[in-house]
Amino acid sequence: MRTLALRYVFEDVPRLVASLAGIAFAVALVLVQTGIYSGFVRSTTLLVDNSEADLWVASRAMSYLEITLPVPYSWVARIGALDGVQHAEPLVLRSAIWQSSDGTLDYIRVIGFEPAGSSLRLGVSPAALTAMRHGDVATDAAQLASLHAAGVGARGTIHGLPARVAVLTQASQPIISPTFLYASLDSAVAWAPLSLNEIMDGQHGSGTPLNYVLVRVRTPGSVNAVRAAIERALPSARAFPREEMAAITRTFWVERTKIGFLLLLGASLGVFVGGIVVAQILYASVNEHLREYGTLKALGIGDRALYGAIALQALTLAVLGYIPGLAIGIGVAAAAAAGRGTPIEITPSGAVLAFAVALLTCIAAAFVAVQRAVRVDPALAFGA
Repeated sequence: MRTLALRYVFEDVPRLVASLAGIAFAVALVLVQTGIYSGFVRSTTLLVDNSEADLWVASRAMSYLEITLPVPYSWVARIGALDGVQHAEPLVLRSAIWQSSDGTLDYIRVIGFEPAGSSLRLGVSPAALTAMRHGDVATDAAQLASLHAAGVGARGTIHGLPARVAVLTQASQPIISPTFLYASLDSAVAWAPLSLNEIMDGQHGSGTPLNYVLVRVRTPGSVNAVRAAIERALPSARAFPREEMAAITRTFWVERTKIGFLLLLGASLGVFVGGIVVAQILYASVNEHLREYGTLKALGIGDRALYGAIALQALTLAVLGYIPGLAIGIGVAAAAAAGRGTPIEITPSGAVLAFAVALLTCIAAAFVAVQRAVRVDPALAFGA
């Protein structure tokens, strides 16, 4: 029966190629749809993930990374003086408009930080960040098209003040956010001042409102103790460990916005459609051989043997179709990342899910179709 089952799979090469193409398409669809969702969720926390800060100190009113109330610059010194704190640094997030040299506008998010000794890691060497001067920006290489910038050295203006692309980063741009431009705190304040003090002198100082204070602790095991000390010293503050900060942001985008729901819906539909494609292919294959199954029944072959033969066909098609489907999915993800920096994550769990969809739907469709086979009248084999 095994030999016969495999013969049914390979006897018609054009039909086999068409079947495998359909299964490969279904697998690639599942991989890409789930990869888009996984990539979106992960990209929402890139700024947090790309930092070495043990704690993110923010206002107690913070909703998620990009929605929070300002906190005073004086918190940096107060936190830095606490026991167990190795380093405390300011971070601001400001919205602005970039105008390229050809006059094209782009909505941007300026991330102001202190390049020297910063806790941010943007896929470049610390020396490259330290070398940034006033007016320099770092941005993800995939965002150059949005900025209408040719590369390093490209110039533009932000609210009428000059800016220059000095550093290209990698994997630092969230899918859903405006273009991130990383710059020194002085540059960010000059481009998008929030206080009268900033407007008058264009530099940060005691009156500069911050979004976060990033904290590195002296010993890894002291994170909770330092967190408690910060919240005692600053009752209006909350100190979030990096993992918790990332989890809050992911939860916001997934549960509190329509975007997360729509992407999850798209991933679910991708799994469903992929399953239907696979099921139809195998169902048609079994139906084409009903006469042969009638012959086997007439020869006394039991139902259990028929079930095993069709399950073997399902497994063979699933495995053969999965391999090119996986390759297609990985290729699409690589092209998306190279073209626009869109992170489509082909994770091990996503790959397992795609194979499970291919296998389970093949088996399910085969067992639906085999009901006709096990009930077929043996006389069908003799044209009765």
